Amino acid sequence: MTIYTPMPMELVLDGWRNEPGPFVEVTINGVFMQLSPTDAPGIGRIVRLLSAPLDYYLLSEYAPGQLISYHPAAEPPKGSDLPDFTW
Repeated sequence: MTIYTPMPMELVLDGWRNEPGPFVEVTINGVFMQLSPTDAPGIGRIVRLLSAPLDYYLLSEYAPGQLISYHPAAEPPKGSDLPDFTW
């Protein structure tokens, strides 16, 4: 691969090996999206939409970078109606 740029290579390749931060995948209003959690609990910044109706990609409230409220998944409560399969 050849890169032609007037910028120094240190700036071009800065952060190349950094792993992207922790992401959360949630479904909100029928839209499956990838969020980057913020410092505020239950608030995330939209990274990208993974699965949504086509017209949702044009809505500004679902644009990457927008803040959205979500609730992190919790474990099912004890004594729920799920069957117990312990032997």
